[in-house]
Amino acid sequence: MTAAPRARGGEGKAGAGVLALNGVTRRFGEYTAVDNVSVEVGPGELLALVGASGSGKTTTLRIAAGYESPDSGTVTLGGEDITRVPPERRGFGMVFQHYALFPHMPVEENVAFGLEARGVGKSERLEKARAALVSVGLAGAGGRAIQSLSGGEQQRVALARALVIEPRALLLDEPLSNLDPTLRQAMRDDLRAMLRRVGVPALFVTHDQEDAFAIADRIAILKKGKLLQVGTPEELYETPATPEVASFIGRGTMVSATDKGSTATVTIGGRTRELAVKRPQGTPSRYEKAFVVLRPEALELSNQAGDASWPGRVVNRRFAGGVIVYRVELADGIGVDVESASGNAHEDENVGVSPGKGPFPIVPG
Repeated sequence: MTAAPRARGGEGKAGAGVLALNGVTRRFGEYTAVDNVSVEVGPGELLALVGASGSGKTTTLRIAAGYESPDSGTVTLGGEDITRVPPERRGFGMVFQHYALFPHMPVEENVAFGLEARGVGKSERLEKARAALVSVGLAGAGGRAIQSLSGGEQQRVALARALVIEPRALLLDEPLSNLDPTLRQAMRDDLRAMLRRVGVPALFVTHDQEDAFAIADRIAILKKGKLLQVGTPEELYETPATPEVASFIGRGTMVSATDKGSTATVTIGGRTRELAVKRPQGTPSRYEKAFVVLRPEALELSNQAGDASWPGRVVNRRFAGGVIVYRVELADGIGVDVESASGNAHEDENVGVSPGKGPFPIVPG
């Protein structure tokens, strides 16, 4: 399931085209790492490839970069077939997980390295490298040794090196995974702003859904080489197409439901509630077997179980900034997380859990 690429208004780089993977498959012996994957990324758009280890996201990125040749399918840029064009001739900027910086070169020479390989003279390439460093917030750092830089600064150098060649597309392989949590959050904002300025297609590989949600315009979910769903973060969260997407994106508990179209009934501990539901466009209007996804923010907690609520017991309580997150054990072995601004409930306390307004995501069983 794919969606048309959407460029951010007025931000596409002149000459930038749509980067498209069309039905690409890659096998290693009997193992299929990428299975008939099709995605498109428009100029100025960032698409995140997200999945667990072994999902095929890095192999997909390597196919886009030209480091892997697909067994079938094509890679195009602006409608031009580049499937067999070697990586060094694609004009792509690449940021690796471990940055791949040269410790024996100062910062500016690291940034200028790609220009040297393209035959640009020394004075011109160093001038361009310094300008690229300014664009990533490292003005004046050109003479510093790589070893003197923090993790975040090294990440910026790697990004400057990818940008200095004026790439036709940007490919990023887990670029935030080596940063501590505080720096990681700051770099998410910086990275998104920088990618917006560049205005070329960008593919971003990560296993961290928080990184994807913070940076990407759209997200492609992969599992065991197969593409499960493509959409904006909001679309994937609010209308997952499969149980795998529902369980991977955000937090929630899937419970069996009877699908009635615009509503579904959920029975827990003998108490039935009818919930408004929402599903992706183009999927069946009813599922023969279905699950409703109970998200923490869509549930309400009360100190006593009433006729309209499901009775349960608080088994865990944790502070999460502006809310308290309660883990509540309901009947039938079902456990749910409930967000509440009130901290009145305590562990081992009997409570009631009620569904809020909705609509709730519904997925096939």
